[in-house]
Amino acid sequence: MARISPQLGELERAVMDLFWDSTAALSAPEVRDRLATGTTGAGRELAVTTVLTVLSRLERKNFVTRDRTTRPHLYLSVTNRASYMAELMHDVLGAAPDREAVLARFVGSVGPDEADLLRRMLEGASLPR
Repeated sequence: MARISPQLGELERAVMDLFWDSTAALSAPEVRDRLATGTTGAGRELAVTTVLTVLSRLERKNFVTRDRTTRPHLYLSVTNRASYMAELMHDVLGAAPDREAVLARFVGSVGPDEADLLRRMLEGASLPR
């Protein structure tokens, strides 16, 4: 059975979207402020303690790392959005009893531009035989 990637709850996902869109490390107050004003957080008014709890959970799930040498602590994403999404796709395929059927449904649902992109990617990849 495939290893299942840690799932993100709604608030965890909103926080990770902030990190994935940021190039800098963020403190809990900065995360709170961005959630309150940004489109990702949809105007969420949260206490800093709530944000710290979410950041602690994300750290345990290995989504963020914390720099304890600064005050306030700074958090930084461990991975990027594309890597996380690819891992989710891998988990779904690994858990499927009929992997070929899942792939066929997926490929059948993509548009022409995505199909061309997949073809080019597969042609450039060295696939195991």
